[in-house]
Amino acid sequence: MTDDAYLVLLDGPAGALGVPLAAVGEPACMATPAVQGWLDAQGVTPSSPRLRLLPPEETAAIPEGAERLPVPLDGEELSRLRHRAAPQDISRLEEELLAYRSHAEGREELLARAAAAGVPAHRIAELTGEDLVAVKASTS
Repeated sequence: MTDDAYLVLLDGPAGALGVPLAAVGEPACMATPAVQGWLDAQGVTPSSPRLRLLPPEETAAIPEGAERLPVPLDGEELSRLRHRAAPQDISRLEEELLAYRSHAEGREELLARAAAAGVPAHRIAELTGEDLVAVKASTS
């Protein structure tokens, strides 16, 4: 397995292989001379329905003989790609996990603000589902 995602040009039906480029936005690598030159050489544009983007873990599924180009993606771009490439039920769970992360990242600050505002520790624990001992430890 490689660490790079791949741009792949498919001749037949794409099926479930990768995602259309439009589904992940415009990765920064699309503006590089290497990618622009490859697209020009293939005679396609980024909006071509034949052009697919695959995460590193799917590159073994690239059909033999298919035109391909390894492309580096940053963490956010790769996360979006994996999210779009995942089956729908997994995508929904990933959205919930991302929402959880966004709330969990501010957890300590939120608990401290609630305590500073006078919300009793037992009420904070009740509202958040956090353990009362953990709430008391983080607000003292």
